[in-house]
Amino acid sequence: MNLPELLDKGRTIWGKERLSLSGIIVRLGVTIGDLCRVERGSEKDQETDRDDELQKELGNIIFSTIRWCDDLGYNPETCVKRAIEAQEKFVRENKTH
Repeated sequence: MNLPELLDKGRTIWGKERLSLSGIIVRLGVTIGDLCRVERGSEKDQETDRDDELQKELGNIIFSTIRWCDDLGYNPETCVKRAIEAQEKFVRENKTH
């Protein structure tokens, strides 16, 4: 799927309501917390398949962020392009990364 298709799928799932930046930050924080829980490896989480959980949570970040860009009025493709440019610039300018 391309980004516009993923955005359409996200809107189909979650509807047209748009989140504010604060709403996005809270939801992203929950996902980051889920990643931290997987890394912590607590006994209560031992029955959870680590690879499945990591794939799900990383997928949540990717899939939701596409919708969140749109929620804030940004084109997700433009956001990805700017991220690529920034990462390329960082690597060029910082030999130890």
